[in-house]
Amino acid sequence: MILTNTLQVAAGTIDGIYLGQMLGVQAIAAVSAFFPAFFMLLAIIIGLSTGATVLIGQAWGAGNLEKVRSIAGTAIALALTTGIVVSVAGGVFASSLLQGLGTSPDILPEATLYARIMFVGSPLIILLWLMTSMSRGVGDAVSPLWTLAVATIITMICTPALIRGWGGMPRLGVASAAVSTLVAFALALAWMALRWLRTSHPLAPNVELLCQIRFDLPTVQRMLRIGIPSSLQMFTAALAEIVLLGLVNGHGYNATAAYGAVNQVMSWIQLPAMSLGITATVLSAHAIGAGRNQRVLDIVRAGLWLNIVVTGAVVSIVYFMAPAVISLFLTDGPTASLAQDLLRTVAWSVVILGAANVVVGAMRASGTVLWPAMLGMVSILGVEVPFAYWLHSRIGISGIWWAYTVGFGSMLLLQSMYFNWSWRRQRIERLV
Repeated sequence: MILTNTLQVAAGTIDGIYLGQMLGVQAIAAVSAFFPAFFMLLAIIIGLSTGATVLIGQAWGAGNLEKVRSIAGTAIALALTTGIVVSVAGGVFASSLLQGLGTSPDILPEATLYARIMFVGSPLIILLWLMTSMSRGVGDAVSPLWTLAVATIITMICTPALIRGWGGMPRLGVASAAVSTLVAFALALAWMALRWLRTSHPLAPNVELLCQIRFDLPTVQRMLRIGIPSSLQMFTAALAEIVLLGLVNGHGYNATAAYGAVNQVMSWIQLPAMSLGITATVLSAHAIGAGRNQRVLDIVRAGLWLNIVVTGAVVSIVYFMAPAVISLFLTDGPTASLAQDLLRTVAWSVVILGAANVVVGAMRASGTVLWPAMLGMVSILGVEVPFAYWLHSRIGISGIWWAYTVGFGSMLLLQSMYFNWSWRRQRIERLV
C-alpha cells in the first residue's frame, strides 16, 4: 500500500524537480499557486473513492461479486459526470480562481495555463484515482502499484521532453508538467484496463461491468452518505490552504516557491500516514463484510504502532536530510534555506496525522463518517487557521507551519475521544 501511494505522488514530485532544476523558482511558484485548487479537486476524488471503497470492501468481504460490480459501475458513472462538470467550470474560471488566491502577477499567466490544463483533464485524474481505490477494495494492491509505475515512467520521460523540446516536441514551459501528467494518466488507465481484462479481474471493464455503469439510486445515496463528509473535510482543508497561501503570497513569490517545495516533500512524508489510514479502512471493511467486527480494534492497534515506527522513521530521515531533499526542488540559496526551516518545523506533525488517519479509517469502514469529519473540520477551521494568523503575527512565516501541528493535534484528540467514548459503544452493521 505504501509503495502504491508512493507512486501516486511520484509523478507530481518528479515534475516539481524538473521544473525547479530546468526552469527555476518562478516555475515552481506557478505550479504551487494551483495547490489549493488541486486540494478542492482532491476533495471530490476522495469523497467518491472513499464511498466506493468502503461499499466494495464490505461486498467483497461478504463474497458478493455481483454487488461489487454494481457499486463500481455506479461509482464510475458518478466519477465521469463529476469530472466533466469540473473540467468545464475549472477551464472557464481558472484565471479568476488564481487571482482570487492572490497569485503574484509575475507568475499568473503560467499558473493559469497550468491550472486550466489540469482542470480540463480532471475526468482522467478522477477516474484513475477511483479505479486504484476500488482495486484496493477488492484486496488488489498490485494492479495500482504497476499502473502508477507506468504513469511515473511516462512522466519521467515526457516532462523533460516537453520542457526542452526533445525529438521535435513543442517547448511548453510550465505547462509541460500538466500535459505530461494527463498523457501519463491516460496511458496508465488504458494499461490497467488491458491488464484487468487479461487476468479476469473482478473490476475488469468487460460486458458485466460496462452494463453496470449507471446511476443506481440506493447505491448513490449510500456512497454519498459516506463520501460527502470526507469531501467536506477535504474542502475545509482546501479552504484553509487558500487562506494560508494568501499569507504566504504576501511574502513574495520566493516564499510561494518555498511553500510549494515543502508541500512536495510533505506529500512524500505523509505517504505512510495515508497508507495506514487507507489500509485500516479496507481491512476493517473486509472484516465487517465477513461479520468479524471484533477484528476492527485489533486493526486499529496494529495501525497505531506501525504509524509510530514507520512514519516516525520517515520523518526522522527527512528532518536530518532536509538540505539535500529541498535542493532537489530549489537551487536559489535564500529560498532553499527558508524551505528547509519550514520543512523541519512541520515534518513532525505527520506522526500525529497518521494516528488520526488510522482511527478515522476504521470508523469510516463501518459507515461512521459524519462526526469524525465534523471534528476534523472544527480542528482545521477552529484551531489551525486562527493559530496560523496568531503565530504569523508573532513569529512570521514559520508560524503558519507551526499551526499545522496544533491543528493535527486537536484533530487526533477530538477524533480519539469520539472513537473511545461513542463509536466503540455503537452496534456495527453491514452496509451492503
